[in-house]
Amino acid sequence: MGIEYKRIKPRKIYEEVAEILHGMIKRGELKPGDKLDSVQQLAENFQVGRSAIREALSALRAMGLVEMRQGEGTFIKQFDPESNTLSLSSAILMNQTDIIHLLEVRKILEVGSVRSAARNRTDEDIMELTATLEKMRKSFGDEKAGEKADILFHLGIAKASKNPLLIRLMNNVSDIMAESMRELRRIWLYSKETTVERLYIHHEQILQAIIDQDEEKAQELMYAHLEVMEKNLADYYNDSK
Repeated sequence: MGIEYKRIKPRKIYEEVAEILHGMIKRGELKPGDKLDSVQQLAENFQVGRSAIREALSALRAMGLVEMRQGEGTFIKQFDPESNTLSLSSAILMNQTDIIHLLEVRKILEVGSVRSAARNRTDEDIMELTATLEKMRKSFGDEKAGEKADILFHLGIAKASKNPLLIRLMNNVSDIMAESMRELRRIWLYSKETTVERLYIHHEQILQAIIDQDEEKAQELMYAHLEVMEKNLADYYNDSK
């Protein structure tokens, strides 16, 4: 049987421009508060028509990544931690300090939620978490599927806590968590001491403590898991300097 190649969809010029600018924002080449060149200048730089630039900027504005100020121009938006809605686009604007703050929020939320989950989980919760963990195991080599299973596992723990406010809080930050977890997983796998298998084992141990209804152990394991994430993050940023 021949190799199956993924079909490539034709892309509009403005989508390519938007993706390039999006990548520059994510890598920090364009920083919050920076003013973009004029439409005319961008059109010349990208060697495309002005209409493609306008559409690309409109797409970025819809994602919440840029703002257009009347008579002033287009600016890269600041990440606002006090915003009522933390969206995926917010995560792209996060800097190193913001990600460290988010990891601290995750510690506060998840160390508490895993204790409640160990106490209140039902057989149905265990079945769901076990199925999600199995998806994580099967995703070795498929980073996108691994990321999805990872976030679902953490949201599943919140669900097992049976605390509706905690579940809502976790769901509210799930988009931004998903983006930061993608970054954290990438950094985790960048570390020479860690592998996707070890990441899986952490989750497996946490689930076992929930199954055993061992609240202390579940808390201890979740805290240790997030501490390792934090250490890898610090090491990565130090190495990147």
